Amino acid sequence: MKKLFTIFVLAAAVMVGTNAQAQFEKGDKLLNAGINLGGPWGGGFGLGASFEGGIHDYISVGGQIDWVQWTSYWKYNFLTIGARGSYHFGKHFLTIDNLDLYGGLALGYRISNDPFDVGWVGTVYDSGVHFGGFAGARYYFKENLGVFAEVGYNASPLKAGIAFKF
Repeated sequence: MKKLFTIFVLAAAVMVGTNAQAQFEKGDKLLNAGINLGGPWGGGFGLGASFEGGIHDYISVGGQIDWVQWTSYWKYNFLTIGARGSYHFGKHFLTIDNLDLYGGLALGYRISNDPFDVGWVGTVYDSGVHFGGFAGARYYFKENLGVFAEVGYNASPLKAGIAFKF
């Protein structure tokens, strides 16, 4: 899936002009909406969104909400709600105006419907505090519209979808 997304972004970069200016700046408002692929200990699928506002030329803070359903022998649902912060490091070494590279941390709460949570045993799928890390990229086709992908240990190992900048 990662290879397919990379090919999509590179093909779009060739076909679309570079009139978009996407380097992150203080005051930018960023919205990601897309799919979550993967889950705890294996495959899964879900939906998610995040919103961040720029508080410095390199730093943004905001929140995220993600739902992931993971099925093995039993079906698990996870809802993660949290705060997130990102460091945008594209300006340090990139000359591609329509590409925003970033990395960050998330802290929040994960709500789980673990079918084996009997209240006194606990499992790795329990509800509880969520701590995540991620690295991502946004590629803008237009000044305020593009695609994004994030990898790491967050609500899911891979997120991809549409990105908006206000």
